[in-house]
Amino acid sequence: MMVSTKGRYALRVMIDLAEHDPESYIPLKEIAERQEISEKYLEVIVKSLTKAHFLEGLRGKGGGYRLTRDASTYTVASVLKITEGSLAPIACLSDDPNTCNRAASCKTLPMWMGLEKVIEDYLGGITIQDLANTGNEADNYVI
Repeated sequence: MMVSTKGRYALRVMIDLAEHDPESYIPLKEIAERQEISEKYLEVIVKSLTKAHFLEGLRGKGGGYRLTRDASTYTVASVLKITEGSLAPIACLSDDPNTCNRAASCKTLPMWMGLEKVIEDYLGGITIQDLANTGNEADNYVI
């Protein structure tokens, strides 16, 4: 599984917002500057996160973005599923149900299913709050 820049940047946005006042809307421009990411690219990412109800936005003066829930309720897996579509290590596991015509006789399918479970369990056990509390100085982390 290869996580795209979109997935990594989505995690950075979520962590950035978790590290700031949860009641305040944080302008995208500020997040972009702190994270050294193009504001245009972040617009695409926050649109996906907003559509999934992970973020809420407010336009105009005093506007920006904030988390819709406590940072401890968002897992890394849930954020990556929004940006990556799936955590499956192979394409046939992305389909539910599996539509591969070889699934019934595939000798490696159980192995891939096991790997998917390990990925899901690991990333599902790490929250945005966990990452925000890693002890690094605010605004100074790399994903």
